[in-house]
Amino acid sequence: MCGIAGEVSYSHSVLKNKESFLRIQKVLSPRGPDQKGLFLCDNVALIHSRLCVIDVENGIQPMTAVYGQKNYTIVYNGELYNTDEIRNELKEQGHFFSTYSDTEVVLKAYIEWKDGCVERFNGIFAFAIWDENEQRLFFARDRIGVKPLFYSIHKDSFIFGSEIKALLNHEQIEPIIDENSIAEIMYLGPGRTPGCGVFKGICEVKPACCGYFSKSGIRIKKYWTLKDRAHTDSFEQTVEKVRFLVNDAVTRQLVSDVPIGTFLSGGLDSSIISSIANKYLKEKGKILKTFSVTYEDNDKFFKKSKFQPNSDTDYIKKMSEYLNCEHHLITLKNSDLAAALLNAVDARDLPGMADVDSSLLLFCKEIKKHCTVALSGECADEIFGGYPWYRDKNIRMINGFPWAQSTAYRKTFLKDDILLPDAENYVYSRYKDTLINTSKIDNISPTESRMKEMMRLNLDWFMQTLLDRKDRMSMYSGLEVRVPFCDYRIAEYLYSVPWEYKDYKSYEKGLLREAVKDILPDEVLWRKKSPYPKTHNPQYLKLVSQMLGEILENHDSPLFTFIKREELQKLLNTDKSEPWYGQLMTTPQTIAYFVQINYWLEKYNIRII
Repeated sequence: MCGIAGEVSYSHSVLKNKESFLRIQKVLSPRGPDQKGLFLCDNVALIHSRLCVIDVENGIQPMTAVYGQKNYTIVYNGELYNTDEIRNELKEQGHFFSTYSDTEVVLKAYIEWKDGCVERFNGIFAFAIWDENEQRLFFARDRIGVKPLFYSIHKDSFIFGSEIKALLNHEQIEPIIDENSIAEIMYLGPGRTPGCGVFKGICEVKPACCGYFSKSGIRIKKYWTLKDRAHTDSFEQTVEKVRFLVNDAVTRQLVSDVPIGTFLSGGLDSSIISSIANKYLKEKGKILKTFSVTYEDNDKFFKKSKFQPNSDTDYIKKMSEYLNCEHHLITLKNSDLAAALLNAVDARDLPGMADVDSSLLLFCKEIKKHCTVALSGECADEIFGGYPWYRDKNIRMINGFPWAQSTAYRKTFLKDDILLPDAENYVYSRYKDTLINTSKIDNISPTESRMKEMMRLNLDWFMQTLLDRKDRMSMYSGLEVRVPFCDYRIAEYLYSVPWEYKDYKSYEKGLLREAVKDILPDEVLWRKKSPYPKTHNPQYLKLVSQMLGEILENHDSPLFTFIKREELQKLLNTDKSEPWYGQLMTTPQTIAYFVQINYWLEKYNIRII
């Protein structure tokens, strides 16, 4: 994986902005610490920071290809999992290759098929190609939205980058927020409206979108979406298809020229990936490296809950013994977890999921000492229906985002004299827009109809927050994390699979469990879902409370521009656990979220208009 950025202008030479480009390259260097590249001509700049994974020696970027006396130059962040198939097809069309990197395949696929190339790709990517002959920039993002791509338009200049910080280091872009920005942070955060970069004037290319920027302006189109269709496979055939798709997705994503490992939480999803990876590597005479995270004294303070009925420790041990792999258990200190809340904002460029972010950031930093690439079980819950809000009939029928039924609570923190959009309408309008765009065939049952909506809501919203988190926290340490369950073929097939199949044996992800029953020990296979592990040590709550207390003592804290001081004091004194976002963000994380907002406002010297 890498960091990409650039600028295209039709009114002035970009050569005078070279200092900006070097700053941008520097702030993206954690994403790509191995190589740096810069392409400059009169009206275009392409910037690259490379993390070497495939064809280390020859995959240097920006990469230029000449075809029919026409020049094309690419900056690319991603991995293509059907590289060989596309390369062979391009060879049949007369193309020659000087590397075996997927970058060259993407570039020559564009040369051959122009914007139709993206419909052929199976991978995670964000890239931009300067078409010199046409004097236009083509840009694209993968179907699911695993890899990020932000942009801003200033007059006739198009400025883009893998992260918001890249844009903020361009001399034309100021860190400004307005009432809609605050609404995003307070009504939806840590989620955000698709396409919204929170900062005024900064947008994000939505998943499964591509476009051109030319003298005529910007033109963006959606090249893929989930479409409902009649599911004609029997249950047995569905199980076989799921088994094939999952195995194929994992196997394709194990290709790497550098050390590779897997996350292993002892839960179903990471255990499936680890088991498939273990078999694949053993056949090649290699030993799989697996990684788990826990927190100091967590077993001592762990308490069962509806959402977390048991801790991971015993299941991790069971699974690592079953695999006979090289296992690494990483224990995080609560003091480090609290301190890293600020680094997590540095990584995401926005307030995030509090310690759910900072723990992953620290975890990935440790994994990087052993591997450059790791596979994670993210996104199986969204696709196979594993979350509580899929299964609880009362929760799933409530209007609004099921993981964030906290709009009224969130509003209480805002100052009365702040003119913001109406909270309920702001959130509900986005919820309704998502439902309107949900594909459904005719004459399906109310349950099936709602399940289609739930999957659409989760893929467009909750999953995007987790993918943001995964990308920024891992790339902060130059670790590439791949997510096999985000293979678009899995999402495409599962979208039309009936709920009764997915709910096999009335188990969350029952269909997936049935499909992989021969590769996992029974204790892990039928373990009740447990979310990402978080600290249960009261020391963490004490630490983040102290951090917020220091902010309260400082009358110049920028947080109080729009947040009520007395409500934060009340938050510190409460013994009631009010959910903020999903089952992972309750009172300690809400406190930490406000700490992150204040730090974000200070660090980026944000101006509010």
